[in-house]
Amino acid sequence: MNTTTTTSSSVAAVRASLHALPRWRWWEFALFAVAVASWFLLPGHAALLNEIAILSLFALSLDLILGYAGIVSLGHAAFFGLGAYFAALFAKHVMPDPLVGLVLATVVCGLFGLITSVLVLRGSDLTRLMVTLGVASILFELANRLDWLTGGADGLQGVLMGPLLGRFDFDLQGRVGFAYSLVVLIIGLLVARKIVHSPFGTSLKALRDNRLRAGAIGVNVSARLAAVYAVSGALAGASGALLAQTTAFASLDVLDFHRSADVLLMLVIGGTGYLYGGIFGAIAFTALRDVISALTPQYWTFWLGLFLVVLVMVGRDRLFQPRRWFGKGGRA
Repeated sequence: MNTTTTTSSSVAAVRASLHALPRWRWWEFALFAVAVASWFLLPGHAALLNEIAILSLFALSLDLILGYAGIVSLGHAAFFGLGAYFAALFAKHVMPDPLVGLVLATVVCGLFGLITSVLVLRGSDLTRLMVTLGVASILFELANRLDWLTGGADGLQGVLMGPLLGRFDFDLQGRVGFAYSLVVLIIGLLVARKIVHSPFGTSLKALRDNRLRAGAIGVNVSARLAAVYAVSGALAGASGALLAQTTAFASLDVLDFHRSADVLLMLVIGGTGYLYGGIFGAIAFTALRDVISALTPQYWTFWLGLFLVVLVMVGRDRLFQPRRWFGKGGRA
């Protein structure tokens, strides 16, 4: 009897610990405060900040499948581009309300992720790389060929967005767009935080570390991977919709391979399996790109590539903490 009671208490304690969210840390509140303060302090850079917020959400979506579930992808731009085109077409032909367009684009991209998960989750990592790249290439070619609908290589023009909440028109400086994107980013971050710290998120980490072992203890591998792939697709679609809505434009650029490559680089810089890694990576990548391209417009990709090589060779911790170069075992 005592043994049964002890076992039940242990199970209850484990369940409680799995459902308990970790405490908020002080620097998380500071980060939110800085993000909100930037809207007031940097009105002249609202367009750039809006881009950072959108790319942060995009990188966060990739980190969910790469960092937490171990699903590699070279075609994450498929969701980004699908969300952008859907939101732009919805505003142009159905309804200009941005919130309705954002919600529908998010749902459509989530469903697209659920459908394509059947293809993506089969085979090895190399197979997944090729399949994700193939899906993105198919969407790119469709957007290029269906020029009567998407505008083809010229892009989708004539998109007029309605005011946000019926009151706030999108301005040329991008201040309304930045506030809009920042709120959506914070909501996406809270959703992702809830997921990764839940029993579902714990099972994803188990799948990432060893799928065979996780399956052997009763974890439904396919269902969990399909679910997180759909959630990731929905968040990536939301980021694409934000870009189309705040710029009133969608072009083939949102489906291009460089979008998938850039978001991977952001995770390389910021780190995977860490919710804020994508956000810090997006900030660092955008800042580096803008600063280096301003100093040397013709060779900025060279310097950015050199930085990435040094980052990989030295290691993120040592690069950003030079004191570790000279400590115990601190050989760079």
